[in-house]
Amino acid sequence: MLQQVLGDDWVPESPIGMETTFSYDLEVESIEFVALAEKLEERYGASIDFPSWVAQMELEELTNLNVGELVEYINSCL
Repeated sequence: MLQQVLGDDWVPESPIGMETTFSYDLEVESIEFVALAEKLEERYGASIDFPSWVAQMELEELTNLNVGELVEYINSCL
């Protein structure tokens, strides 16, 4: 899913793991976060409310958000 969102910006030699950060490692921009939210909704439906989840975060939390935290959030919603 992340590969679809990142498209050509993702370098296959850069593995994506649980500690991979969206801002620093993947350099995800706000428009890509919107695309990720759409993909999550397509896959999981309304049970995953990604926009509301990230809206509750402070700037530092959002900046340091990693893949593992997103996985934990998804698991908690399912």
